[in-house]
Amino acid sequence: MNLFERYLTLWVGLCIGIGVLLGQFLPSVFHAIAALEVAKVNLPVGVLVWVMIIPMLLRIDFGALHQVKQHLRGIGVTLFINWGVKPFSMAFLGWLFIRHLFADYLPADQIDSYIAGLILLAAAPCTAMVFVWSNLVKGDPYFTLSQVALNDTIMIFAFAPLVALLLGMASITVPWDTLLMSVLFYIVIPVILAQGLRRVLFQRGEAGFQSAMTCIAPYSMGALLLTLVLLFALQGNAIVAQPLIIALLAVPILIQVLFNSGLAYWLNRRLGVVHCVAAPSALIGASNFFELAVATAISLFGFESGAALATVVGVLIEVPVMLLVVKIANESKAWYNDGLR
Repeated sequence: MNLFERYLTLWVGLCIGIGVLLGQFLPSVFHAIAALEVAKVNLPVGVLVWVMIIPMLLRIDFGALHQVKQHLRGIGVTLFINWGVKPFSMAFLGWLFIRHLFADYLPADQIDSYIAGLILLAAAPCTAMVFVWSNLVKGDPYFTLSQVALNDTIMIFAFAPLVALLLGMASITVPWDTLLMSVLFYIVIPVILAQGLRRVLFQRGEAGFQSAMTCIAPYSMGALLLTLVLLFALQGNAIVAQPLIIALLAVPILIQVLFNSGLAYWLNRRLGVVHCVAAPSALIGASNFFELAVATAISLFGFESGAALATVVGVLIEVPVMLLVVKIANESKAWYNDGLR
C-alpha cells in the first residue's frame, strides 16, 4: 500500500475537519459549486469522479474474463455475496438501525436518505483497492483480476436495476432517468475511456504502463480527498449540530463488512476452495466501490443529503475495517487449511 492508501482514514479525517471549517466560513462559495449542475450531474464532482475512477479502471483487464472458469467455486461464492447477499443485507441493516434503533438520534427528514446512501454503498463491488487487499493475503492474482473484471461487467447492467429495486423496497422514490444517467456517466463512459487509454499505454510495454500508473495514482486519491472536502463543507452544519451521526452510520457498514466477509470465507471453506482464492473472495465480497457510491448519491440526492454523508462514512472506515479482515484471513490460514484435509 502506498502512503495515501495506508493512511486513508487519517486523510479522510483531515478532510472532514477542513471541509467543515471551510463550510462555516465560506458557505456561499460551496453553495455556488453545488449549483453547477447539468441534468442533475454536478460538473465539478463529475470531473473529480472521473479523475478518481479512471486510474482504477485502467488496472482492469477485461481480457481476464476467460480465466473465470479456472476458479468457478470461488467466483460463484463472490458473485453470490456481492449481488445476492450484500445489497439486501445492507438494506435490512439500514432498516433495522437507521429507521428503528437509531431513529431517535437522527434527523427525521434524512432517515430515507441515509438508508439510500447505505444501499448505494453496498450495491457496487470494489474494483481497485481489492488488488491491495488480495496482495496482503497472498491471494491468487489471476482470480482477483478475473473476479474484478466480471464484477465490473455485471455492474454496468445490474447496478441501476438493483438500486432501484432496493430503494423501492425501502419506499424511496428515485427517478430512473437520473439513476441511468449516473450509471452512464460514472460507469459506462469511464470504463470505455479507461480501456481505450489502457491500450494506448500498453503500446509502451508493461514497464511503460506501470510507470504511467505510478504517475497517475496520486491524482486519483487527490480527487477523492477534494471531493470529500466539498461534501463536508456542505454537510458541516448537520455534523456540527449532531456529531454522533457519523458513528451511528458506521455501525451498519461495519456489521455488513464483517458479516459478508465471514460468510464468503466460510462458504469457500465448505466448498473446498484453496485459501489463496478464498481470502480475496472474502475481501472482494465485503468491500465497496465507494467512489461510485459517493458520486451516485450526489447525483440522486444532492451534496447536502444524508445519502452523500452515508457513503462518505463508508470511505472513512474502509481501510481500517478491511485491514482487520486481512488480519483475520492471514491469522486463520492454518485453521482454514485444516478444514480442507
